[in-house]
Amino acid sequence: MARVSVFRGAACGRLPLIHHSQLPVPICVSARKFRYGPNKFALFARYSQSQDLFTSRLQDSIQNLPKLVEDIVQTSINTGPRGALRLAQGIQAVVGVGSEWLADASKTANSSGGLATELQLGLLSPVYLRKLFERLGATYVKLGQFIASAPTLFPPEYVQEFQYCFDRAPSVPFQEIQSILREELGKPIDTVFEYVDPTPLASASIAQVHGARIRDTQEDVVIKVLKPGIEDILVADLNFVYIVARILEFLSPDLSRASLVAIVKDIRESMLEEVDFQKEATNIESFRRYLEAMGLTRQATAPKVYQQYSTRRVLTMERLYGVPLTDLNSINSLVPNPETSLITALNVWFGSLLACETFHADVHAGNLWLLRDGRIGFLDFGIVGRISPKTWAAMEVFLQSLATEEYESMASSLIDMGATSTNVDSKAFARDLEKIFSSIQDLDTEIIVAAAREPNTNATAVSANLLVDERQMNALFLDVVRVSESYGLRFPREFALLMKQLLYFDRYTRLLAPNLNMLRDQRITIVSNQRSRNVYQ
Repeated sequence: MARVSVFRGAACGRLPLIHHSQLPVPICVSARKFRYGPNKFALFARYSQSQDLFTSRLQDSIQNLPKLVEDIVQTSINTGPRGALRLAQGIQAVVGVGSEWLADASKTANSSGGLATELQLGLLSPVYLRKLFERLGATYVKLGQFIASAPTLFPPEYVQEFQYCFDRAPSVPFQEIQSILREELGKPIDTVFEYVDPTPLASASIAQVHGARIRDTQEDVVIKVLKPGIEDILVADLNFVYIVARILEFLSPDLSRASLVAIVKDIRESMLEEVDFQKEATNIESFRRYLEAMGLTRQATAPKVYQQYSTRRVLTMERLYGVPLTDLNSINSLVPNPETSLITALNVWFGSLLACETFHADVHAGNLWLLRDGRIGFLDFGIVGRISPKTWAAMEVFLQSLATEEYESMASSLIDMGATSTNVDSKAFARDLEKIFSSIQDLDTEIIVAAAREPNTNATAVSANLLVDERQMNALFLDVVRVSESYGLRFPREFALLMKQLLYFDRYTRLLAPNLNMLRDQRITIVSNQRSRNVYQ
């Protein structure tokens, strides 16, 4: 992660490159110039300051060296032999992607007489770095997903390229899944489940989901299983990334002001939480308690967790049957008014921002369904967010100003939310924001209509689906971040998470309720920041 950020240099909000002016540069000045030059005292002062800076940094480095060595040794011990294995795999991945780059560079050089800018960066370019991450496996795919979801931290070309890390991951053979289930359950699989479907319902970078049925109760469930070896790989890789971050901060103390190690620690903690399904179970139960406390169980739900069949590596949940919010034809067959269902989803999600410990931070169509009984189903709580009262107070003003197109108020809210050490020209900032958000209406919405014959009845079923262009949505948000950074603003990560969910809901609105303004409609309640947190406790 550090490497990606460093490439861009000193753009505000990203990790700064070591500038030449930050290094102690030897100054060779003749005695004659000191004696007769008109600026001899200023020159001598600059020389002295450089020497003092060098001495000060050297002393700091000497003092911090034992702590760095201790940290590296302890992290290496915690990693164990798996670190050597991952190093070998890493070398193999670098060689593989490097060979691909050499082949592409050779073709380009022969055809055009020179290397394109993309190829000049080598393995550090967005495309080849993304390919390297994919070859390195689950940890780096997750890091790629983090980069793709954090436009406030990373350059736009990397954010856009790493969107590919969200594509479907290859599945693990069912025999390996069975082995994990037997080990985690501590008993034969057929004593717990009547059957487990060998064909996965979904496969992600760290987990795989299978349909099943509980033997005793005959209830349909889904089993989320951590892929074999993922934990060891995560620990080894994240420890390596942490060591690199510590060394970089040691070599360049200015990086500590960008909180490089702190960012890596946050990523490490959040990723290790994601592979602990007991944490995800806690997130689900928290959301279900929120629904019960607010009297929303008839409008929305999250899957029930079967704790007796769940562990750190296995999560057994109620199987919900429904369709994604982008399946217009199926939605019309389930409810008389799709707009009402969308309003319910919005109210439930907005309410959870402050009334629940965490909010669902990945409401793409695969995780937000209309169920057969008409309720909204929130699925997969592996990615959640936590919002501070300060950020939400500014976010609420931002949403209100977006609804009323009051861009000066919007600019003020973003200035309040962002971290900056400069005075921001709010009027100029507002004019730039107006240009960006006026382009929301120009986003393309493509509806694909498909017809298929039912095998049993020979009837024709017609379905319409909205193609949500992830890259187009992210490009819009990147424009906001890019303009904000030009004014010296740096936003907290939860702002990016919130904005992405709002863009998802905007696309659902275009399909299900084209005439609905989700920020101005009085049927939609954006909770006040005065409302207390965790009302169900």
